[in-house]
Amino acid sequence: MIINTKQIVSMTEANQNFSKVARLADAQGNAVIFKNNRPKYLVIDLAQETFLNLTDAEKIEIVARRILEKHRKAFEALAK
Repeated sequence: MIINTKQIVSMTEANQNFSKVARLADAQGNAVIFKNNRPKYLVIDLAQETFLNLTDAEKIEIVARRILEKHRKAFEALAK
């Protein structure tokens, strides 16, 4: 995932000023909350999120592709 530096908010800042995080998600499409200098949470604007507009079959295909890629070696061994 490529993160735009304009979308980054620290956990402390998000905790103290969540309305800023919401405004950032509105403006940028999403906001990434960092915890311990690592991306931890993603706040998205549901109106702009295209993944939610996919059909169930499309979502299943995406998940299946990820599983196959992650466990390709195991599937290849089983196919022998």
